[in-house]
Amino acid sequence: MFTLRASRAALRPSLQALIHRHARLLSQEARSKIQAAVDEKPVVLFMKGTPAAPECGFSRAAVQILGLQQVPAEKVSTYNVLADPELRSGIKEFSDWPTIPQLYVNGQFVGGADILISMHQSGELETFLGMSVHLQRPTSTHLCAEDAQVIPKYEKSVEDATAPAA
Repeated sequence: MFTLRASRAALRPSLQALIHRHARLLSQEARSKIQAAVDEKPVVLFMKGTPAAPECGFSRAAVQILGLQQVPAEKVSTYNVLADPELRSGIKEFSDWPTIPQLYVNGQFVGGADILISMHQSGELETFLGMSVHLQRPTSTHLCAEDAQVIPKYEKSVEDATAPAA
């Protein structure tokens, strides 16, 4: 057992160096391409699949949230990371975020699906997108009941307003 522990300890520095070197493999050309993509439109989503055919539940959730937020298609660019292995690994280094999908608004990284869902449910995403992308909200919304059930938005109730703060 001692030998196993000792050999693991001996491997750690070389393994860490390998990981560190691997994390720096994004070429300047790839970094420039990703930056240009991020700057292309006000809202940029790197996802698995396409908006019409997401290939992962988290990417599907991100697309649904943007739809529920009524982000106009002309303000959104999406990139299928499954079609480009360099983009798939490069976007993770670029943002220093380990998962896909990844959303950028006005050139700034917002987060992955978990962050988007949380911001959507709290109402923070609506405010953020409205201020950042200058979205014009129609007076009536036409949402699919199925979408609303998948990602319910938190609505403040009278009880919430009168409940003592935790």
